[in-house]
Amino acid sequence: PVFAGMNGSAIENFSCVIYNIVLMNCTWQAGRDAPADTQYFLYWQKSRDEEEMECELYIKDENCRNMGCIFQNVSIGIEKAYFLVNGSSKDFLIQFYDEYIDLYKIEILTAPLNVTAHCTRDSAGCIITWHPPLTSRGEKPECFQYEISIQNK
Repeated sequence: PVFAGMNGSAIENFSCVIYNIVLMNCTWQAGRDAPADTQYFLYWQKSRDEEEMECELYIKDENCRNMGCIFQNVSIGIEKAYFLVNGSSKDFLIQFYDEYIDLYKIEILTAPLNVTAHCTRDSAGCIITWHPPLTSRGEKPECFQYEISIQNK
């Protein structure tokens, strides 16, 4: 059955972010009723055509329980990625957790690059220029909106 395992043993608060274009960090919390010896394992599949991969670098808590994962060299595709976290315990079956995520929705963009300001004393004021942030998908510059906050006048 789909929900086989001890109620409350599946992970909670699963979350992933992509940063620096190619790094993905996923974290979770142990199920509120999971036995103390429960160990969790994260698998993900970028698309239906690609192979499922297990986490290579787990983030562990003080009890050496896997509570997150860091992925390197991540690329964002057009399909939703599939994530599965299952668990094991000596004495109990642990429920799994799964979710489909649009990776582009969890990407944290870098700051704009090469920001420069040229100010004059006359009425022309200041000219501020920058380049768009780097993204994993190569967005067009016109896809971005910017807000400038001037702290000192």
